[in-house]
Amino acid sequence: MRVTQVLIGTTKGAFLLHGSVDPDGWTVSGPHCDGWPIHHVIGDPETGHLWAGGGGDWSGAGVWRSTDGGQTWTLARLTKGMMDDWAENDPDFAQMVGWTSEPTPFGEEFSQVWSMAVAHGVVYAGTKPAGLLASHDGGVTWQKVSGLTDHPSRPDWNGGASGLILHSIVPSPDDPRKMWVGISAAGVFATEDGGATWERRNRLANAAACTHHHHPAAPKDGETGHCVHNIAHGAGQGDLLYQQNHHGVWRSVDGGRSWEDVTDGLPSTFGFPIGAHPRDPQTAWTIPLNGDTQGRFPPNAAAAVWRTRDGGQSWHAMRQGLPQTACFFTVLRQAMAVDPASPAGVYFGTNSGSVFASFDEGDNWHEIARHLPTIQSVEVLGP
Repeated sequence: MRVTQVLIGTTKGAFLLHGSVDPDGWTVSGPHCDGWPIHHVIGDPETGHLWAGGGGDWSGAGVWRSTDGGQTWTLARLTKGMMDDWAENDPDFAQMVGWTSEPTPFGEEFSQVWSMAVAHGVVYAGTKPAGLLASHDGGVTWQKVSGLTDHPSRPDWNGGASGLILHSIVPSPDDPRKMWVGISAAGVFATEDGGATWERRNRLANAAACTHHHHPAAPKDGETGHCVHNIAHGAGQGDLLYQQNHHGVWRSVDGGRSWEDVTDGLPSTFGFPIGAHPRDPQTAWTIPLNGDTQGRFPPNAAAAVWRTRDGGQSWHAMRQGLPQTACFFTVLRQAMAVDPASPAGVYFGTNSGSVFASFDEGDNWHEIARHLPTIQSVEVLGP
């Protein structure tokens, strides 16, 4: 029987959903992680271990980890926050929150963990301001990936509306030396030597076709807009990538060395998440929104997940089971996931606290949870 655990990061902690293809049989546990703002929750399908990255100005940044399926969690605090300043000067407050004077390993270098990934025995964390960390002991201790942090282009990186954030970490499933990251608003970076060196990869494959874009975040000067919103790795061996940018959807067959615009057929160039099929390299999903200055909700206030079966040459709206009137939610960049089942399951969460699932690759949708806090990430562990 198909049994799935959906991992949810929200503004008020991590939540875990358990269920199957029965849309009425889902259970919710949480909030976990002491109610911290959690930007991304991931799991290792081999061990079942979970990690939740988050934090903020008050608490500082940290990664919570669970080795018992989410029953208990342990925090690795990475930076200090305002709470530390209060506790240092107020013993009663320090006792109330259980504060200790143990220094954090990264001081005040960043305020939040925004993204997580696990691959080839290593756990990764992306931060705000943009940086990449790696842990080789399951999330207990962390080290900088300095080859990216010290990249020669670093002085030219510009933050997007939410700040300078490393929000997408995409390890190669086949080669532990390869990885791609997305940074808003600095673009896509790739390593092929385990993080020692990084190459900035934003060149257009069809630059002439993009001259009609005039938005500040749109492609120009032969490159994609640097405000990449999310990256997904295509199925099978190789370097196939899909990208949802601030201004369009893009596809690369060469690991980001060149990008092809595959936005035609979508109702909007703007959106946050993108997902790729676990086996079919021609299938991907995205959730267009009506624009960054028009409210960032589904066009015509009617929800749809758009699917391509031909590598972005054409797109089709999947609406069955989704709200088609007065729908004003937003789906954030890490709030969509695809599971490895056959047929593949697709899941997304909204800033209004609902989780929708499709067990037939987007043809039909079911609301499996509602009234959660603002959902910032969705991942799947299983079946």
